[in-house]
Amino acid sequence: MTQQKHYPQHIDLEPVLHAQGTVRLPGSKSISNRTLLLAALSEGTTTIHDLLASDDTMVMLGALRSLGIQWDEVDERTVVVHGNGGELPNHEADLFMGNAGTAIRPLTAALAVIGGDYTLHGVSRMHERPIGDLVDALNEVGAQIEYTGEQGFPPLRIRRGRVNPQRIAVRGNVSSQFLTALLMAAPLMAKTHPVAIDVVGELISKPYIEITLNLMRRFGVEVEQNGWASFTVHPGQRYQSPGTIHVEGDASSASYFLAAGAIAGGPVRVEGVGEQSIQGDVRFADALERMGAIVTRGDNWIEARSNGVLKAIDADFNHIPDAAMTIAVAALYADGPSTLRNIASWRVKETDRLAAMATELRKVGAEVEEGPDYIRITPPEELKPATIDTYDDHRMAMCFSLASLDGKARRGNAMRINDPKCVAKTFPDYFEAFAGIARDELF
Repeated sequence: MTQQKHYPQHIDLEPVLHAQGTVRLPGSKSISNRTLLLAALSEGTTTIHDLLASDDTMVMLGALRSLGIQWDEVDERTVVVHGNGGELPNHEADLFMGNAGTAIRPLTAALAVIGGDYTLHGVSRMHERPIGDLVDALNEVGAQIEYTGEQGFPPLRIRRGRVNPQRIAVRGNVSSQFLTALLMAAPLMAKTHPVAIDVVGELISKPYIEITLNLMRRFGVEVEQNGWASFTVHPGQRYQSPGTIHVEGDASSASYFLAAGAIAGGPVRVEGVGEQSIQGDVRFADALERMGAIVTRGDNWIEARSNGVLKAIDADFNHIPDAAMTIAVAALYADGPSTLRNIASWRVKETDRLAAMATELRKVGAEVEEGPDYIRITPPEELKPATIDTYDDHRMAMCFSLASLDGKARRGNAMRINDPKCVAKTFPDYFEAFAGIARDELF
């Protein structure tokens, strides 16, 4: 779908005196991959506009093609998916899932319910990312999923089982993607009777479940919700194509540019998300406001500008774990120590983000306290130039570009970002977009 782009081994960022401009966001990864799978499982043909063109969506598109789902590329951001009504033409497939959690988790549930003989595997980091809670939930109701490597982690072998539950339980405290996977597969199970999904323990990242429920409604399936404790899908519902659907801009990607405006003058406007967004990560803008930034919003845009030195923040970021990484770097420009709490899920993402963030923040001069589910950042008097390692994690690369900015409190410094190709996972043109808001005059 997208051409391979060449990236250097590293990118050197010079200090940026002022950030100002407008950025058109790429499509949301979370919405793109959910929409692709729902379109494949639907009756009818779906035209998807503004689809994210990235490594993770390429993984999902490749998997769908291997499963026999036909799709046509209209242009780089538009794909037409020919749904197959909840069936898959190919009952055997070997699926490479890269490091795309938004692809492997929902596909695992759908394939286990539909049945066949499938293997799912990915890059080495994918084989370190837990999937045991989802596999256990499915196997307990008749699925036949085996681990071909370490127990609790991909790779997986899925064989034809007999999945016909009335209730299914899943833990909610490791990844909301496990619940998303079961919700998306629930209409395939609820052919003759209701299927209830019970959440065991705390459910993290609730806004991502809201995305799932919203998109299921767009494809004709209503979910009865009992708070965040259980979800019921009643029989007789089948996914139906909405005909045409537009993917919102990625709210997590918006965070870098909004933070840039808050740190280095602004205004910086992002287009593609706004007050009507279904993504929880738009709440990142609320956190920036708590830190003193001036934020304005429209239906399809958000804008941030500086209002003096950022204020330190102490807050629970369980609801926006991805965008919270941007707050960790913005904290370098705050007037005191900031604490980000309830972010244990960082440890099972593309890398152990708590450990990685602590290591790289120390390189630029911050004092960092890393806990099991929190991080406390004391900004330095002066940011140091540094070579930032990115751990094959797109968000590490994008976050630390912000350390090159000049804020009211302290000046940014030269940053070398190693392995910048990792941004291809969600935002292949990130560094070009960042350069587009960089100005060489003071504010």
